[in-house]
Formats: sequence, C-alpha cells, structure tokens
Amino acid sequence: MVLLAQIVGALYGLLAVIFGAFGAHALKKLLSEDQLKSFETGVKYQMYHAIVLLLIGFNFNMDVAFQQYMVYCFAIGTFLFSFSIYALVISSAKGRKMRFLGPITPLGGLLLVSGWALLLYSFIRNLV
Repeated sequence: MVLLAQIVGALYGLLAVIFGAFGAHALKKLLSEDQLKSFETGVKYQMYHAIVLLLIGFNFNMDVAFQQYMVYCFAIGTFLFSFSIYALVISSAKGRKMRFLGPITPLGGLLLVSGWALLLYSFIRNLV
C-alpha cells in the first residue's frame, strides 16, 4: 500500500505537469477563460493530492486500515474530481458536453474531504 501511494502520487504529479502544459498551450486557443480556469482547477487539485500521496507514502506504514482508506480516498477522489473536470471542459469546448460526469466531480470532492478527515484523525489519534 505504501508503494501504491508513492506510484500513484508520482503518476498524478507527472500527469499534472503534462496537463498543465497542455492547458496552458494547446487548449488556450480552444477554451474560454472560464473553461480554462476550470481545467486549471483540476490540474491544481491533482498536483496538491499527488504531493499528499507522496508524503503519505513516505511517512505512513499503512499498518492500520484507516491509513489504507486514506490512500484510496485521495487516489480515487483525485481521479474522479480532476479527470471529470478535464472531460467536462474538453467535451464542452467541442460542443458535446458530457453532462453525466457532472455528479462525478462532487463525488470525487467528497472522497478528497474524506481523505483529509482521515489524515486529521491519524494526527489526533497520535496525540492520545
């Protein structure tokens, strides 16, 4: 599970840089200002959570279930949140907005919040 957090964190970081460059250069001409901001939000959240996954992977043993759930929440939540934004923005720019993805973004956000709550719980648990 430690290795999973590290691999997914590194992959998300790599893709965030690629998608950020893609958005800043290739998509800049195709997207409206609001669409570009939405795309950039996906990239930022992806990078933030890539870093969190790396930190978790290097600092936790994953010997208790809630730490493993935390990794799943961050990994799956980032995928659902950021990648649904990418798909919504790009499909909208092409005139074929995939509206069914609309509810996926907040579900990903809920998983990210859950991951942060589990991280907070791990710190509070160490105080007691």
